[in-house]
Amino acid sequence: MLVEMVEDCNMGKKIQDSKNVPFQREIPSAVLLIAVVLMNLLLYLYLDHFYMPVHHSGVDPSLCPFGYFRLGEMKNCSPWLSCEALKTEVRKLKLVGEGAVKKVFLSEWRERKVAVSQLTGPEVKEDFLHGADMLKSLQSQYVITLLGYCEEQFTILTEYHPLGSLRNLEKTLDLAKYQSLNTWHHRFMLAIDYVSIIHYLHNSPLGTLVMCDSSDLNKVLSQYLLTSDFHVVANDLDALPQVNRSSGKLVKCGHRELRGEFVAPEQLWPFGEEVPFEDDLMPPYDEKTDIWKIPDVSDFLLGHVEGSDIVRFHLFDIHVACKRRTPGERPSARVVLDTYQKILISLKETVMPGTREML
Repeated sequence: MLVEMVEDCNMGKKIQDSKNVPFQREIPSAVLLIAVVLMNLLLYLYLDHFYMPVHHSGVDPSLCPFGYFRLGEMKNCSPWLSCEALKTEVRKLKLVGEGAVKKVFLSEWRERKVAVSQLTGPEVKEDFLHGADMLKSLQSQYVITLLGYCEEQFTILTEYHPLGSLRNLEKTLDLAKYQSLNTWHHRFMLAIDYVSIIHYLHNSPLGTLVMCDSSDLNKVLSQYLLTSDFHVVANDLDALPQVNRSSGKLVKCGHRELRGEFVAPEQLWPFGEEVPFEDDLMPPYDEKTDIWKIPDVSDFLLGHVEGSDIVRFHLFDIHVACKRRTPGERPSARVVLDTYQKILISLKETVMPGTREML
């Protein structure tokens, strides 16, 4: 009996061992498959980090509640500075810019560089207050961070970006510190940032907004700032009228006649030189005026570096669509943005000058 029990036990062990053999042989294949999947996932995330249009390395100010901001390395959100705080805590250093609506001063707040904007004159106070309202309502990764304001003193406090507006892009890239960023890839990322902002304004929490301070290329470039981490944010929001198709509400950018090829055809006086311009007779238009200008702004941002002409070649079709004379035939900002992003992905898979270094 004892011998039979031992034999049965040995037989059971053999059977169990025989069942384990295939399983042991399958383990290396399963592990290898998992390893390959994980490696592909890590590679995808790595490429995404370098190629997808991430707007900021810092915290999105929209993560703070309305009426609060987070600046730089601040861990907590702080409330927008009041009139009293602006008066006692902020120190002006020097004038760094002046436009039709406001003067901008480099200033200091708690050992941080900030920008103070103040009204230039009472005749444009409505534009100034409109810009302040837009800043308050549109706080996001696409718009400069608002730190405080005082309507009584016509003062706005915002984050300071030392690289200035996009008008300074070429001068900035000529500096030794930024020459490594003067590539088709970084320039195309700026163009994607710009189109992302247009898309945001056309689909904002306030409705469809039109960037009206855009009568020529320099004017457009002056409305956007280049951040230290080489991204674009909208800065000047003084002229953002709203389109409301459901109520038939369209816009007109100002009350003066616009000229030139940069503005959209529907923004030009339609009755010829024999009829003097009259604002009341000028037909209104919609947000597709912004779409018309995208190719010109992108062309400037791409510059003339190695690889930029190949990017232009891939953008040709969408830019032709943007330049259709009939506004309704132009693509939406969403379509343009999607196309830009798809082209970026396709280009990262193509061996182009500079691509190997980025990988």
